[in-house]
Amino acid sequence: MKRAAAFCGAVLSFVCTASLPAQSPAPTIKVGSDGTVTIPREDVPVSSFLSPEGKAYLTQHLLDMQNPAQTYAEKGIPRFMAPYLARQRALYAVDLEDTKMAGVHVYVYTPKAGVSADNEHRVLINLHGGGFSGCWPGCAELESRPVAALAKMKVVSVDYRQGPENKFPAASEDVARVYQELLKHYQPKQIGIFGCSAGGMLTGEAIAWFEKQNLPMPGAVGVFCASLGRLGGDAAYTSTPLGEGRMMPDVGGKPRLAYFENVDEKDPLAFPLNSPAMLSRFPPTLIITGTRGFEMSGAIYTHTQLVKAGATAELHVWEGMFHGFFYNPDVPESQEAYSVMVKFFDRYLSK
Repeated sequence: MKRAAAFCGAVLSFVCTASLPAQSPAPTIKVGSDGTVTIPREDVPVSSFLSPEGKAYLTQHLLDMQNPAQTYAEKGIPRFMAPYLARQRALYAVDLEDTKMAGVHVYVYTPKAGVSADNEHRVLINLHGGGFSGCWPGCAELESRPVAALAKMKVVSVDYRQGPENKFPAASEDVARVYQELLKHYQPKQIGIFGCSAGGMLTGEAIAWFEKQNLPMPGAVGVFCASLGRLGGDAAYTSTPLGEGRMMPDVGGKPRLAYFENVDEKDPLAFPLNSPAMLSRFPPTLIITGTRGFEMSGAIYTHTQLVKAGATAELHVWEGMFHGFFYNPDVPESQEAYSVMVKFFDRYLSK
């Protein structure tokens, strides 16, 4: 009986093996004594979990990132973003007021359909992306328009001071001035703050700055495409080979951004992750990233540390998506992100 079973097993093995096409040997992965992994050449397709629109979007984005003509900014709008802005203007009807608050230049977005009854006493502050060195008004528009229209809430986007002309904490000071002006008309818990990339970082820095200035905490914040500390981790090594790498990982623990020149990397006013006590006092925080974003590891680590410190935090990671992916309003993944943002602020801002 045993000999028959062994024979059957051998035959089955032979049949299964014979039915497979000849394959080349698997590439060798080398692991160093310190855990460093040397990865051989490998072709990486777009994620099978993406929608058809998402796959086409990712492909075009990767091509754009390799084309300097597409990343070049005209009047604060990178060329590859211009079609997204045109679509947002067509899809999301808002009134835009170009004005100042407490001497700081801002854009105020009000939905043409009107602010909803629930949001009459609520307001959002947007802090745009751009590496603390540009993308105004491009990123401000792309982040503010859909949220204002879909949430039926007023959004104030801040044209904060940037580098290299200005250095930390100039942007934090500007956000605080706008926030203090809004506090004359809204309760702290009725105000939310959000931003993508540099704006996501600045959102955390603003919270730290408010605490230093003894200002009350806002009702909720959104840290999108960003971390509350320096970048690094696995994503620093996966995003660039996958074609996204618009920002290289920090060098020697110090960020490459000129805005943070001469800033102590342990300063919690610049990098709140350095202070668990400060994190424990953060308002409810929404974190959004994508698996191809260079910030993904930092975003995940930010969520871990906020929860560890006792803060309320939500993490949403979009498979196959990249840094600032929700700028394009026509893909389902972006629409899902907008829905998460709107529901989060509706849940946590006081009415």
